[in-house]
Amino acid sequence: MGFPDEFEPPNEVSTQWNTKPVKQRTERQACDLVMIPGEWGFLDDEAVDGIGERLEKHNMSVDQGLSLRKALMQEKAVYGHYKMMNKSNTFLKRYENGESVLQLSRRFDFPPVAIFRAILTARGWSKVKIRDSLRAPDKRLTKRDADEFREAEEKDRVTNVDQGETAVRADLFEVVLGNYLDTLGIKYRRQEELLKEQQKEHGRPLNTPDFLIMDDLKINGKSVAWIDAKNFYGANVSFAKKKTKKQMNRYIDEWGAGAIVYRHGFCEGMKIPGVLMLDETPLDITIMYDE
Repeated sequence: MGFPDEFEPPNEVSTQWNTKPVKQRTERQACDLVMIPGEWGFLDDEAVDGIGERLEKHNMSVDQGLSLRKALMQEKAVYGHYKMMNKSNTFLKRYENGESVLQLSRRFDFPPVAIFRAILTARGWSKVKIRDSLRAPDKRLTKRDADEFREAEEKDRVTNVDQGETAVRADLFEVVLGNYLDTLGIKYRRQEELLKEQQKEHGRPLNTPDFLIMDDLKINGKSVAWIDAKNFYGANVSFAKKKTKKQMNRYIDEWGAGAIVYRHGFCEGMKIPGVLMLDETPLDITIMYDE
């Protein structure tokens, strides 16, 4: 799958890709430095500077720290979901007594939007009713509920549905990686091509790595049949690793071993059989900063 009926014979390409992985011990220490109990939103400049200062002696960048924080918050939200839902009646009672969703989030240390959903569940609302109501809060919720929901969204980085800027940055990083592969003379097919092709043949996309390599490529002596670009830090965090492994195993089953390129580096403990971990070290990322 993914290879056209007619294509140029593959060339043998071998390249060395230097990396600077973060030590496992360093990441473990950083976990305690980037998390702020009761805070689930985007941080202000002062808080970001504080994280940067705490990480400085550990040789981790602010970007790595913020990306690690997001991975930890996602894991905390997922693994704490049932514990949170067991408190849904408590949330509802406090909410009806005037406590805000953000106050509940800080008090109990759960994501604001998740708490708001738990409150609606405690009212006896179905999942469908909750979904439809949150899609049109001004029409389907009371004024207080609509206001509380909007405030919760603004302060919730885990459940935030506006991924516009994130998608733009991810696309830019793919351009950066594509430019580097071009300088090496490597032939590839892009995710967009594979998506259209699979949509036509199978009615839906099946496996669409960012780059399907059309040459016999070896990086650091290892065969690489596909490459995925990740515009974040490769944290060795259980939930993030499990999610990534599931996605990569689909590519491995179809094409064999491949590689992930992490924009903000990766932890040395982040290991997935059949996947070579790489970072931005050799890439020209200047366009990522052009506004």
